[in-house]
Amino acid sequence: MADANVNPPPLVVVEANDGTISVASAFAAHQQVVQDRDHKFLTEAVGEAYKGVECGDGGPFGAVVVRNDEIVVSCHNMVLKNTDPTAHAEVTAIREACKKLNQIELADCEIYASCEPCPMCFGAIHLSRLKRLVYGAKAEAAIAIGFDDFIADALRGTAYYQKAHLEIKKADGNGAVIAEQVFEKTKAKFPMY
Repeated sequence: MADANVNPPPLVVVEANDGTISVASAFAAHQQVVQDRDHKFLTEAVGEAYKGVECGDGGPFGAVVVRNDEIVVSCHNMVLKNTDPTAHAEVTAIREACKKLNQIELADCEIYASCEPCPMCFGAIHLSRLKRLVYGAKAEAAIAIGFDDFIADALRGTAYYQKAHLEIKKADGNGAVIAEQVFEKTKAKFPMY
């Protein structure tokens, strides 16, 4: 059953000089415009992925942050160059966009990533309030060439692709209490973001 709150796409009716009438969905035209736009910015992200590998900065991952159809930043993986395992393309792009726009929320921006973001990058995307994510390749494409940093499996305890082992334990006793108290004791001292 169709949702009663969803309006059907508007129809465009055009009558030609010869008396014929054409009916087209404006929604289909809009979809094509969005698809073309996404392709344009995703191509830029893929170009960054190639650039990062060619200059030896990191793995084949690129990301582009866009606002109002303009590229704010275009970045690639910087893990090797920065000796920083968190310098993934998406995180680097978010950091650079926040600096450039002088804001910690990117709610008026979108991010295009050459590959499906790992959980860390997805967390950064979520925390920065980006309004839209478009990615190209599935994570399996990166796994197939040897990338094993997809921590979702490790968190679930099904780390088939993980080479490193990590014990995860929530503190108990006084450690947990003092860690939880920091939130209550500091909540009035900073603006919530």
